Amino acid sequence: MLDLLLRDVRALTMTGEHGFAHTVGVLGGRIVGVDDDVEGLSATTVFDGEGAVLTPGFSDVHNHMVWYGLSLAEIDLSGCRSHQEVYDAVARRASGMPSDAWVIGSGYDDFVLGGHPGRAELDRAGGGRPVWLKHRSAHMCVASTAILAEAGVLDGSATVPEGGVVSKDEAGEPTGLLAEQAQQLVDALVKPYPVEELADAIARAGKAYVAEGLTHVTEAGIGGGWIGHSPAEAAAYQLARRRGDLPLRVELMPASEVLHPLHGNAFGLDLGLHTGFGDDFLRIGPMKIFTDGALSSRTAAVSEPFHGHGGVGVLQDDPVVLRDRIVAAHKGGWRVAAHAIGDRAIDLALDAFAEAQRQLPRAGVRHRIEHAAMVRPEQLARMAELNIIPVPQARFLYEIGDTMAEAVGEERIPWLYRHRSFVDAGLRVPGSSDRPCVSRGAPLSSMRSMVERTSKAGVVLSPDERVDATEALRAYTTHAAWTACQENERGSIRKGAFADFVLLDDDPTTVPSAAIDDIEVLATFVAGQPVYGAEKIRGE
Repeated sequence: MLDLLLRDVRALTMTGEHGFAHTVGVLGGRIVGVDDDVEGLSATTVFDGEGAVLTPGFSDVHNHMVWYGLSLAEIDLSGCRSHQEVYDAVARRASGMPSDAWVIGSGYDDFVLGGHPGRAELDRAGGGRPVWLKHRSAHMCVASTAILAEAGVLDGSATVPEGGVVSKDEAGEPTGLLAEQAQQLVDALVKPYPVEELADAIARAGKAYVAEGLTHVTEAGIGGGWIGHSPAEAAAYQLARRRGDLPLRVELMPASEVLHPLHGNAFGLDLGLHTGFGDDFLRIGPMKIFTDGALSSRTAAVSEPFHGHGGVGVLQDDPVVLRDRIVAAHKGGWRVAAHAIGDRAIDLALDAFAEAQRQLPRAGVRHRIEHAAMVRPEQLARMAELNIIPVPQARFLYEIGDTMAEAVGEERIPWLYRHRSFVDAGLRVPGSSDRPCVSRGAPLSSMRSMVERTSKAGVVLSPDERVDATEALRAYTTHAAWTACQENERGSIRKGAFADFVLLDDDPTTVPSAAIDDIEVLATFVAGQPVYGAEKIRGE
């Protein structure tokens, strides 16, 4: 007897040999067959999909689950359209709080606001309380006087980390804006977060994710650097799982700052742990290595100055140090996820990957470049030659595409967040959001952006880089699984695969592109168990 039988569905199996199915059988958390394979079999639970569309569960290969979960408890500034709206939101949250309580907000966009919030205004809005507002890109933040003073920024006692920028006005006074590694000056005052608080954040994020059809995510940086929240961040995921608050599968990227030399000149975690350790629900993935900043903050490392503002961005460390770090990680058995946004940073990452393979050839290792946001034409062939996986975020094109286009100038717009060029070069492009760096990180919204590539201003950014809706669905299913070396386990609806799927009220591959993100997620299943929306379909 099966554990679960899904019948009367239109399943997009994402397999070559059996493109569509109408019945799916599950036993022991895996798919045992479709259609004729399970004809006449009984099941403990039968779900009648009533003609709804079934796809493999969605996978986001680059998100920040803890950070997103924490942001759900902070002031949401993503909808603010003026500085005054930001200050009013701060004042509302500060009202009634203890005089020393931190007022924390996230998601503001300086392009929309016309500049960053001011330090003096934050002091007034917060009533003198510490106020910390995080930019939507995560590569910048603004802090009030109380925080800057405690961090040693005002009296000059603070040492700004390599790759960090403390903004100052014409008089040489800090404005409150901290970029890249300089954010660690604030982080040091609040981190590490208690493991229990992080587990609560994971639970909040997980609940939101499964409602969007996500059954797997990759957490892009834990444990160290400005991206991590605690040296014990992995323990927070384990705690959430023990509590029953981790409803989907998670792959964890340790930040490179967590790793250190091991016996035999290896570079890794204690006990020799590296990529692949764990189980089907929680495992260690690639090592995250930052090489540069972001386009919106003009801190991405570019080969030619940013349009209208000058400057070529920053590298997160000395180029030799970054290269050696990538090579050491490769030699230590890791898959590497190198954050590289600007074309100069991408050159550095590609050089490092080539050197790593020269020193120790590893076939099929599947290293990645996170974001790969500004790729010159000649870099495409090199990425293909080295079998590097590009991990762009199409949703950025809508949410901050106008900002990025202004930053790089007309001639370089075709290089931004490519997709079709990657596919034509023979590369697989997985789906990802970089949430909460986007205000709407749902997979269906990102799929729409892959197809349309339209900015908020209605500008189509590089229409030749569009892909069709089927390729967009592959990005969030088969390509995402392949990126994690799990193509034999998930990403398709076929015998032997995990019983992870999402039931939709329409077909994302056939509806008009403008309707893709209007499709309703009816139910989400992980290992054959409904983790969202079981009440919306009839069980027997």
